[in-house]
Amino acid sequence: MSEQLTVVMAQINPVVGDIDGNVDLIIDSARRAKSEQQADIVVFPEMTLTGYPPEDLLFREALYEQVKKALSSICEQVQDVVLVLGYPMMDELGERFNMAAWIENGQIQASYIKQNLPNYSVFDEKRYFAASEQPCVVEYKGVRFGLLICEDIWKPSPASQSVKAGADILLSLNASPFSQEKHQDRIQVVNRRVSEVKRPVIYVNQVGGQDELVFDGGSFATCAEGDVQVQGGEFGSELIPVQVLKQADSVVILPGEKQPLYQDEARIYQALVTGVKDYVEKNGFGGVVLGLSGGIDSALTLALAVDALGADKVEAVMMPFRYTADISIEDAEKEANTLGVKYHSIPIESVYAASESALADRFQGYEEDVTEENMQARIRGMLLMSISNKTHKLVLATSNKSEVAVGYSTLYGDMVGGFSPLKDVPKTWVYRLAVYRNRDGEVIPERVITRAPSAELRPDQKDQDSLPDYEVLDNVIQAFVEEDKSPAQIVEAFGYDEAEVRRVVGMITRNEYKRRQAAPGVKISPRAFGRDRRYPITSRYSE
Repeated sequence: MSEQLTVVMAQINPVVGDIDGNVDLIIDSARRAKSEQQADIVVFPEMTLTGYPPEDLLFREALYEQVKKALSSICEQVQDVVLVLGYPMMDELGERFNMAAWIENGQIQASYIKQNLPNYSVFDEKRYFAASEQPCVVEYKGVRFGLLICEDIWKPSPASQSVKAGADILLSLNASPFSQEKHQDRIQVVNRRVSEVKRPVIYVNQVGGQDELVFDGGSFATCAEGDVQVQGGEFGSELIPVQVLKQADSVVILPGEKQPLYQDEARIYQALVTGVKDYVEKNGFGGVVLGLSGGIDSALTLALAVDALGADKVEAVMMPFRYTADISIEDAEKEANTLGVKYHSIPIESVYAASESALADRFQGYEEDVTEENMQARIRGMLLMSISNKTHKLVLATSNKSEVAVGYSTLYGDMVGGFSPLKDVPKTWVYRLAVYRNRDGEVIPERVITRAPSAELRPDQKDQDSLPDYEVLDNVIQAFVEEDKSPAQIVEAFGYDEAEVRRVVGMITRNEYKRRQAAPGVKISPRAFGRDRRYPITSRYSE
């Protein structure tokens, strides 16, 4: 005798702290899964009710009262399909737990406490939660489901405990953020667990942007041999059905739809678009404004903004000065017109002259230096912020990871902004993404991509006057920042000049104070600046 169940993976995009809105999203998803896909069980991501990560909202006692009411509301309104969803809970002793609830017939029939609390990279769960060591297995229509939450699948014990407790199949609720190779990492980890316990796994992941994090979705289900039977898409909300067949002596996942996954540049580009879209929309901004210089960073940022929000919500401002090349002005206007955004040109010569005059007495006796260059950048930042104040549009900063790493940017100047889409994108990848964006027709003018990059803050200036070649620079940054390699190890690995490597490492270290004041930006690498990499500003450590 066999029984077939439909388990729907609810790959949704909750908003952190919007418990009422998340309840509506859960109920709507459950009803759609039932009516459109005849779902028996709908599985939601980790911490669905509050969104993830709620961070120090978890210290607010009132949050847990709202969660209780939300769970009651869901139980009242959804009684014809089983729900498995994540939420935080506080007990009478004040201990907090990362939970998953099994809701059946309008009641919480079972609950599970997360066993492994990640405390690395962007995760801080030991700050908030206590762990458990108990499995949770629930039988439904003859199939025994073992519940796991995110990090639990990365360690052997929770899966093994669930199987020992009788689980036929494992349900893994996740809020696993994006980085470039993360999806393959998840597949490999699940395969490792499957090889150990010989059970199918249904892996449900959150989707959407939350501050610096992007959740890419990519929910999937594997058979007991580890092969992916069902694959959801990336970067979009979906209800993904999985057919589970109960046979006499086994439970199998039947082959279903496998959606194609993004690769290489396309995957990074979609992550950036998702991050920009959700940061702007979830924070209630009506649009964005950015400085369009005629260079490649602002060109790519403009394209990302239009793809994320639509041209009608994007404004570009060219702010030329005496050092701005004619081709920069031409290329900026050409891109703005191609993309159909609102475009303005505001020359800064008169503002610079007024600033120079105001400082003339104070600067008497000093030679002209980088101060005058930074004044240009800060005037541009001031103008953008003034437009932002007047129009209620968010300023997008345009600095890339290579510049942010070595401080090749002006504090309160080109670093100004509420969000920085390219903050974790190395310069070499900026070029790759620009070429990718032009794949179906030129949006970013070709000479923006091919000309030598320049800040255009002094005559005939080129980035490589101050920095190594970007391929060299990005390799050093990746090795030092993301892989914790010493200067000596970097020299040995790449054969670069030791003095040059040490110069770059010194620049990275000295400019932590700038990065602490930078806008948040989308994390795409295994270790991004910001909450992911926490170095002291004041330090005399060296290698």
